[in-house]
Amino acid sequence: MMRDLITKNRSYRRFHQDFHVGIDTLKGLVDLARLSASAGNKQPLKYMLSCDPGRNAIVFSTLAWAASLKNWPGPSEGERPSAYIIILEDKELNNPYVKNDVGIAAQSILLGAVEKGLGGCMIASVKREELQEKLATPDNCEILLVVALGRPKEEVVIEAVGPSGDTTYWRDDSGVHHVPKRPLEDIIVG
Repeated sequence: MMRDLITKNRSYRRFHQDFHVGIDTLKGLVDLARLSASAGNKQPLKYMLSCDPGRNAIVFSTLAWAASLKNWPGPSEGERPSAYIIILEDKELNNPYVKNDVGIAAQSILLGAVEKGLGGCMIASVKREELQEKLATPDNCEILLVVALGRPKEEVVIEAVGPSGDTTYWRDDSGVHHVPKRPLEDIIVG
């Protein structure tokens, strides 16, 4: 069951924008992050939620999508995320290991989303200062990551890395998103 969740947890970048993801769903996903491990149990993360189309448009305007898809500016209207969870660091809690916590929290959120039939994408390419200003984030908080969420509108397939060793993801002519993964034998050492 866990393997299925992880295999289905791909970086989705096109969604059924008209599918509503409610605030209670977002709170439930944040609760999974809250219950996850935190370095020194400092729990330095805070979360801002967005499932309102107007607020979603603000968040979307500050994001960059899919660096490996050079000629793709991101999802078009109608294929954008239905919701976002913005993960922030509470600087007053002073945790030097916050980068570990944000990865754990984001993965917990995404696995919970997959369990609910949703999908998402962690986005680190964010115009942070602009988004912080537009959302009026608390002064003691800094944006670390944005998790885009919704009902996926694309197929993502995992395939073996080819002989060249290239791990760059790509889309075929049918719009199927291909994600090369290294074989297990190549990543276990010693």
